[in-house]
Amino acid sequence: MSTSAANALSPRFPQVKLVPRPNAERGGADHGWLKTFHTFSFASYWDPRHNSFGNLRVINEDRVEPSEGFGTHGHREMEIFSYVVSGELEHKDSMGNLEILKRGDIQLTSAGTGIRHSEYNRNNKQQVHFLQIWAQPSVAGLTPKYFTRHFTDAEKLDKLVTVVAPIDAEGVVDEREAKGPAPAQSTVTFKATILSPGKTVEHTFPTAADGQPARKGYIHVVQTRST
Repeated sequence: MSTSAANALSPRFPQVKLVPRPNAERGGADHGWLKTFHTFSFASYWDPRHNSFGNLRVINEDRVEPSEGFGTHGHREMEIFSYVVSGELEHKDSMGNLEILKRGDIQLTSAGTGIRHSEYNRNNKQQVHFLQIWAQPSVAGLTPKYFTRHFTDAEKLDKLVTVVAPIDAEGVVDEREAKGPAPAQSTVTFKATILSPGKTVEHTFPTAADGQPARKGYIHVVQTRST
């Protein structure tokens, strides 16, 4: 279905529209060591219709081959998340963090005034499949911070679980490792689920504050194959 098509989600809420965007309409590239799909304009992919979605700037779905990865590079003034679908992803940064992320792990780097990091698949047999997500921060000039969280498949099975939320949201802990959502210096909230056939989950949008734009959501369906 064309991205120009829009269908009401429910006759009770005709103002709420669903605008589908098929996987094949995304950008991307196959570099041999990396196969990547870009939801929004990124690198050599440019589409003025899809530059961002609110504060959400990047959703890249990446597959990195064994013993390959992204060399050391810099970021600033961006909230950067890695959500591991399968395999192992090594994260190393200029703040002294070094760890191997696995399925169910999510890391959040609040880049603030600037960090440098690398992301590698040190496994010499298995590909790593992960989402790389960037969101624009609400405040500039912050001290860089790093956070990790883990959510099991059982926790997400047929349930919609909040994995990232604004730092001032209820239940969010400003600690490197903790239970609950990772704290973002942004207005974005990320939720995750693993749906069984025939099952559904429900999300209620909070009412927007006076003078604020209406709430909106972006649903990303993770690939189960690389085509």
